[in-house]
Amino acid sequence: MSFDPSKALFVGSDVYRQAAFGKHHPLSIIRVSGVVDVCEMLSWFEREQFRESPQATESQLKEFHDPDYVDALVCADIRGSVDKETREKYRLGTMENPLFPGLFKRASTAVGGSILASELAMDERVVFHPSGGTHHGRAGRASGFCYFNDPVFAIQTFLARGIERVLYVDLDAHHGDGVQDAFSNDPRVLTVSIHEEKRWPYSGLVEDRAAGAARNLPVPRGFNDSELDFLIEQAVIPLAEQFKPGALVITCGADPLEGDPLSRLSLSNSGLWLAVEKLTKLTRRTVVLGGGGYNPWTVVRCWSGLWGKLSGKEFPPVLPEPVRRFLASLESDLVDEDEVPEHWINTLADEPNFGPVRAEIERLPELVLH
Repeated sequence: MSFDPSKALFVGSDVYRQAAFGKHHPLSIIRVSGVVDVCEMLSWFEREQFRESPQATESQLKEFHDPDYVDALVCADIRGSVDKETREKYRLGTMENPLFPGLFKRASTAVGGSILASELAMDERVVFHPSGGTHHGRAGRASGFCYFNDPVFAIQTFLARGIERVLYVDLDAHHGDGVQDAFSNDPRVLTVSIHEEKRWPYSGLVEDRAAGAARNLPVPRGFNDSELDFLIEQAVIPLAEQFKPGALVITCGADPLEGDPLSRLSLSNSGLWLAVEKLTKLTRRTVVLGGGGYNPWTVVRCWSGLWGKLSGKEFPPVLPEPVRRFLASLESDLVDEDEVPEHWINTLADEPNFGPVRAEIERLPELVLH
């Protein structure tokens, strides 16, 4: 099974060009707007391939999120502040989940984009929505920089359109806890998460199968491309073949990449792209979301290149001068400028980071398959 790259679609919005999260938050960097800019400079959007993300309505949000939480977020956004009780109950207005102008529009647009992505994917397409991937959001509170949980809505949309089984694969460096828990009792959904062990939110142990609808593959520091490919081939694809999904949702965070300040994994973007390409062959309907990623150079290059792979674009060996100038202009409080290697400026693709498949990786497929 494979997609026609010419049918690939990209869902985005200018709302992500607005300043968000405050000056020193890990997500205050340029991410999705930079992806759009790079793809436009490379002429990688064919006619009608870019689709504008709608904003989810409050009634749509309340199909998963608790009504009182949605109302509290709307009110906090209007006021620009919260009282102590609201902050403690809903985790809003904290250093982790700060308030900022336009918060509700931004968060609800991410949900609207994931709903649209699934609707578009029903026409046997792969749809890329890099603004999605807020996989920590809970029904009744914000969590882990995530105010809503747009992957849940992508999955729910497939189910509402008559898909009997949906596979969710999370490649973010952090465990997709919010999505797992949302569907832990739903046999129509299987959630599979590959994430760094002993890292926030400190869940997703290999023994954790929720109520049977989850599989977790926690991996050690230094996780390399060979090990990722091993787990895709020996664990994730066999699980998919057993489950027989009619649709697939992937959260492809860029934080497992070498150089990300909030993880200690060592993937190249080439290795991550290959994993996503293999996964998209599992079904005729796939939504690919973004997720974490706290190094603007690795995030923008990863997701720009991922769109190029999904849509069948030709990669220039050296990026055009406007793209290089843009990448050179990026900034981050978490990455020293003298730690920016030349290839982060001059090319999209990293050299693959092949390496040995360690024993703790080799044991994982048997543990999740049996």
